[in-house]
Amino acid sequence: MSPALLDQQTRRLFLQKAGFGFGGAALASLMNQDAAAATDSPLTKLGLHHAPKAKRVIYIHLVGAPSHLDLFEFKPELQKRNGQLCPDEFFDVKQLAFIREHPNLLGTPKDEQFAFKKCGQSGIELSNLLPHLQGVADELCFIKTLHTEQFNHGPAQMFALTGFERFGRPSIGSWVSYGLGTDNQNLPGFVVLITGQVLGAGNSAFGSGFLPTIHQGIEFRSQGDPVLFLSNPKGVSDRERKLVVDAVKDLNKLALDDVGDPEIATRISQYEMAYRMQTSVPELMDIKSEPKHIHELYGTEPGKGSFANNCLLARRLVERGVRFVQLFDQGWDHHGGVFDALPKKTKQVDRPIAALINDLRERGLLEDTLVVWNAEFGRTPMAQGTTGDGTTRSKAGRDHHKDAYTVWMAGGGTKPGHVHGETDELGYGIARDPVHVHDFNATMLHLLGVDHERLTFRYQGRKFRLTDVHGKVVKGVLG
Repeated sequence: MSPALLDQQTRRLFLQKAGFGFGGAALASLMNQDAAAATDSPLTKLGLHHAPKAKRVIYIHLVGAPSHLDLFEFKPELQKRNGQLCPDEFFDVKQLAFIREHPNLLGTPKDEQFAFKKCGQSGIELSNLLPHLQGVADELCFIKTLHTEQFNHGPAQMFALTGFERFGRPSIGSWVSYGLGTDNQNLPGFVVLITGQVLGAGNSAFGSGFLPTIHQGIEFRSQGDPVLFLSNPKGVSDRERKLVVDAVKDLNKLALDDVGDPEIATRISQYEMAYRMQTSVPELMDIKSEPKHIHELYGTEPGKGSFANNCLLARRLVERGVRFVQLFDQGWDHHGGVFDALPKKTKQVDRPIAALINDLRERGLLEDTLVVWNAEFGRTPMAQGTTGDGTTRSKAGRDHHKDAYTVWMAGGGTKPGHVHGETDELGYGIARDPVHVHDFNATMLHLLGVDHERLTFRYQGRKFRLTDVHGKVVKGVLG
């Protein structure tokens, strides 16, 4: 092992073990008030690669992958052919996650609840399952042809969020933190809010990989300490906690004088920042201070954990200068009973997401805040576990589908009221304008003023980047 790599790992180990009262690695990862000082970031030292349209990101990942065909992709031909055997080429030469026998096609139900409506001046079609999102359709920029290389949840989540299907690579939030730093000295630059269980890929989906650990996403919890061990230990006063922080600072100063490592100087300032978080984080998480009309807008319930609360917290975070906020919402893996489950899940997210977009716009933040709706892949137009006819509709599910699915963005320099790409008449394959995951990630970085080919980090003898050796900016979605 090279001396440089050994030194890097030694410093990381120290940070993971030295966090009295703040929880080891969590403390190390909270320390990113100034990415330039901490990591010699190429962008914060040299300037952005080009003028940014977005300054911050709120990235919503629907864990398990919602059925885009029943929310965003109305296919009359698929509805017409519901219950018929799917074409041979859809099954015979394809590997699916769970479907093993030649399946039938599964169209969206013809009920009014599942009907699609042309919305706003753009005329974008959205399902009636998303009535609040229908009201902001003219703010949305859709990509109907996103495709990935993985068809199982964990690897696909890793691929979507880190550009690689296995563990060890930095997440997109970490790359953004590394490249751009943060505008807030009292909060992390990359915050994670989770509804339900952690996704299958685990915290590696928002980890820093081989980047310095100060850039990993920090999970804020809705109950108890927002960050583990943020409160003083039992029997330890604020004054006593400060004495410990000061003592650690004195020891770090001795080490700095001895070895001259500039990262030690950064560590000194970051312990102070972590101490200040004892005040800044509880104030941030106290959504009771919001006026009544805001709670009604989002449908929030102060004191409880909910997706609506997390959407409001996301707005409060970006208001305070947090660069990247990631929301994960569990419960979208509908292999069976998809038409029973979708109305319940969409009811949980539709109102708060639309509220978030409206709230950002009213506060003048939507113009330079990029809001993203994404998942690890889409769902098949074929039925899983049922013939797909009307008599067994309640049992119908959709399998994983990696070859074409729908995502959308809002604000942050995207083209509002726009649809990019088109799938075939059954929603199975791409008819025009394909967009790979690497293209999508390159586009997000571009909106932030970053050239995805130039944001690199040398590790194990070569330069790495979020988009590996692929990716191109999707210019058709730029406003």
